[in-house]
Amino acid sequence: MSSYQTKKTPGDTSWFTLDRFGMFIHFGLYSVAARHEWIKTKEMISEEKYDKYFDHFDPDLFDARELARQAKAAGMKYAVFTAKHHEGFCLFDSKYTDYKSTNTPCGRDLVREYVDAFRAEGLRIGIYYSLLDWHHPHYTIDRSHPRRKDADAEEQDRGRDIRVYAQYMRDQLTELMSNYGQIDILWMDFSYPSESSFTPSYNGQNFFPWMQNRGLKGKEQWESEKLIETVRSLQPNIIINNRADIEQDLFTPEQIQPTEWPRHPKTGELVVWESCQTFSGSWGYFRDEMTWKDPETLINLLINTVALGGNLIMNVGPTGRGCLDARAENAMKVYADWMRLNARAIHGCTMAEPEFKAPNGTALTQSADGKRLYIHLKEYPFPVLTMPGLVDKVEYAQFLHDGSELKYYAGGTRNRDILDGEPDDANCLYFNLPPMKPDTLIPVIEVFLK
Repeated sequence: MSSYQTKKTPGDTSWFTLDRFGMFIHFGLYSVAARHEWIKTKEMISEEKYDKYFDHFDPDLFDARELARQAKAAGMKYAVFTAKHHEGFCLFDSKYTDYKSTNTPCGRDLVREYVDAFRAEGLRIGIYYSLLDWHHPHYTIDRSHPRRKDADAEEQDRGRDIRVYAQYMRDQLTELMSNYGQIDILWMDFSYPSESSFTPSYNGQNFFPWMQNRGLKGKEQWESEKLIETVRSLQPNIIINNRADIEQDLFTPEQIQPTEWPRHPKTGELVVWESCQTFSGSWGYFRDEMTWKDPETLINLLINTVALGGNLIMNVGPTGRGCLDARAENAMKVYADWMRLNARAIHGCTMAEPEFKAPNGTALTQSADGKRLYIHLKEYPFPVLTMPGLVDKVEYAQFLHDGSELKYYAGGTRNRDILDGEPDDANCLYFNLPPMKPDTLIPVIEVFLK
């Protein structure tokens, strides 16, 4: 069994740390605008002008069943869907707002369709719920609000009561936790309780003295303790991320690739963590975005994350019509093709035990039961891969993609199978590799340990 122990969490993350790979789905009115999910505040669009996206929201090609099939084919085991993003628009039939998909030309409860379709494919269900809400009349104008620079912004903000909004969130999350069956993950987003925690930066000043709580928001404004208590009372088995400014189950580094297993900032303990990433530079559909990740980068993000004991949740942003565009389809196929043959090196795996050291150009994962070690050949090291720490520990080895045997020898044996000039360190095991790299993006050696 794996020797790595993570800090105890309120929820049971045992399934999560085995599943390892999930799908994020960012969808909303911003998908119609097609130029970033933060467009409303980046361009400081008024409610009246933003209403055109509400009036034309008609994703006739949104097929949750197809998305679920694609997620499953890609080896994803769970998904998280944006029930409400920062713009405040809801993709479910909430009784607490008219600003919802059922009141648009769409006329559908898309959360219901998502939940039913993904559950039918055996995938676990996650709900994303934005703590920010640029539409709600009691959401106080702050540093990221679209109205922050209006000439009458101070006047607009006068009389807004964040406590009213906090109750609105509890009411909506009660709906989401009560009306859609078992919810496995709640992904809340996000808090900025201090100057150092506020990262969005747009041209010019975004803080003004009249802003309530200096234009910052955290657990006091969200009333996070009540919020989390409400959720857990309705979904006792749920796991929750840490973005409501109260530590819960998941640490969620965004758009970065950690180089070591993240630790708790106070106790130093290893934490349960999930890297959230995108195919391109935005989360919502962005028609003109060109910084799309290449296939090797996509696979490396998955391998490197699991090799450090984490999960990867990869985002898709459906178009205004509700389907994935060709670029996203191709990226999903990259995962589907690789995971069809190599999923054993990801699902049920974690960081390799400390005794096993990854040679240059490789990454290691190991099954949680400790019985199999996976060597990911990110750079193909023809003709020999030198592996320290494996002498007298290997029962059998093969390429994972095709189950073909790989011969190996222990250093120091000098038997007749070793060619002149090959390395011969008694502390290392050597795998003889074929002269041509196998026809798979990143080959994996599966080592059966004694």
